[in-house]
Amino acid sequence: MAGITKSTLCVGLLIMMMMAISSPVSAQLSVSFYANTCPSVFDTVRAAVRSAINREARMGASLLRLFFHDCFVNGCDGGVLLADTGSFVGEQTAAPNQNSIRGFSVIDTIKAQVDRACGRVVVSCADILAIAARDSVVELGGPSYSVPLGRRDARTASRDGANTNLPAFFDDLNTLIQLFSNKGFTAREMVALSGAHTVGQARCDKFRDRIYNETNIDPAFAASRRATCPRATGSGDGNLAPLDPQSPNRFGNNYYQALLNRRGLLSSDQVLFNGGSTDSIVTTYSNDANAFSTDFANAMVKMGNLSPLTGTQGEIRTNCARIN
Repeated sequence: MAGITKSTLCVGLLIMMMMAISSPVSAQLSVSFYANTCPSVFDTVRAAVRSAINREARMGASLLRLFFHDCFVNGCDGGVLLADTGSFVGEQTAAPNQNSIRGFSVIDTIKAQVDRACGRVVVSCADILAIAARDSVVELGGPSYSVPLGRRDARTASRDGANTNLPAFFDDLNTLIQLFSNKGFTAREMVALSGAHTVGQARCDKFRDRIYNETNIDPAFAASRRATCPRATGSGDGNLAPLDPQSPNRFGNNYYQALLNRRGLLSSDQVLFNGGSTDSIVTTYSNDANAFSTDFANAMVKMGNLSPLTGTQGEIRTNCARIN
């Protein structure tokens, strides 16, 4: 260091700062990425998502969940879309994904429509999934936000990664905070993203223990859920109940109001408001729908920037379920 002048050191620090500013993965993505190669991609995906939700209202929540489960394992790379083969085991049979994620055929349909609109295979499955998640939120009445594009598709997936990185329906608050922190999210962002449970449904086997054994639950709510979810394991496991009892197909802040009333369906929902460090955040969102919408949209953009493959990494899959 003896031969380094103060001015040289300042120039070096400036270069390092410029590199730090330009190097984040998110800087490699752009809303206008397909402006020349497929300018109709947004319109095509939007129309397809609207059609899918019109056929089945639940599909919007399923596409949103599919995106989340993709991004939390090796980044937003379309890995969750890869189906198992005789020589390949993907993420779809991991414990948090089994009987939980769906909508693969809808993504396949959207992919085919996008490829036709583009006139060639140019848009990645990972990007289609990101756009479809946003359009699902909007179609269900939630906030819109920009979706930077340019992701490429992974040639592999990680079942172990899915089992390790994805939150489970029985996780406690500290575990949830840590899982999201591992991906760079604050506790507030975790609570905001959990608000995705304002839409969608869950299986009886995911909330059976809560409605029969937990005490931080409204008795009337527990009784209503028991009507279609028998106590015996294996009986009615696949019976569905809405994650948000008030408006399961409309995006809003009713989810947080339900938590205040001890009407969270999953244990991992109710722990957000159970005398812990996130109680005040839940209260804020329950009272301020705009605050929730803003924080949710920002957190979704941040999630979409989780370790995407770009440039020459990965590939653009012809079929989202298998590598080229």
